[in-house]
Amino acid sequence: MNTKVKLENLNVHFGSNHAVKDVSIDFPENSVTAIIGPSGCGKSTVLRSINRMHDLAPAARVTGKIILDDTDIYDKGVDPVSIRRRVGMVFQKPNPFPAMSIYDNVIAGYKLNGRVNRSEADEIVESSLKRVALWDEVKDRLKASAMELSGGQQQRLCIARTIAVRPEVILMDEPASALDPLSTLKIEELIEELKEKYTIIIVTHNMQQAARVSDFTAFFYLGELIECGETRKVFTTPDKKQTEDYITGRFG
Repeated sequence: MNTKVKLENLNVHFGSNHAVKDVSIDFPENSVTAIIGPSGCGKSTVLRSINRMHDLAPAARVTGKIILDDTDIYDKGVDPVSIRRRVGMVFQKPNPFPAMSIYDNVIAGYKLNGRVNRSEADEIVESSLKRVALWDEVKDRLKASAMELSGGQQQRLCIARTIAVRPEVILMDEPASALDPLSTLKIEELIEELKEKYTIIIVTHNMQQAARVSDFTAFFYLGELIECGETRKVFTTPDKKQTEDYITGRFG
């Protein structure tokens, strides 16, 4: 299996806080890797490093390498905007643009990348909404405000907006934690379908969710990568006692 994203000795500091400590890990192409661990263990920090979101935080300092295909994304000559085009991000709470219609939300990122004609835009909106199984629910009200959608629909809309710009990697930070069980199920089914075309890295607090949706699981504790491997192995016969204690609920 090819590696899509590779972290080599990644360290992230926020001022004096050493949030991620010397992490090296491979994320295989066209697969789902879940990052698990207790609050404050560095999960989201690792995720945000992969599309250079820490560039926006003045106190953040990132060292080590993050290689996307053959590109070290922190090389001086690499444009962070071009990386964010290749690496999409879906956040914990659905964040559709409130002043925009459903249609304009989907096409928003695409428009930032240059002019787009109407027929091309129509095609992108339809195909993106179909991919997230939202088209049939909204096709008759594309001009309505995105805020009229339910929470689960808004999250699928945000995923449609992410895939409209045709990224290669999708990062998901607790994408279902604000949703009801039925909406959560739809997001999980969607993740399963999307991995055919994308490499997905998901941060989740939900052990059952990690076990259901991921091919690989990485367990973090206090900023360190404790263990990483095939999900079935990590959940049934972990190598480290710390991993077993976390998965069985002895701490966390």
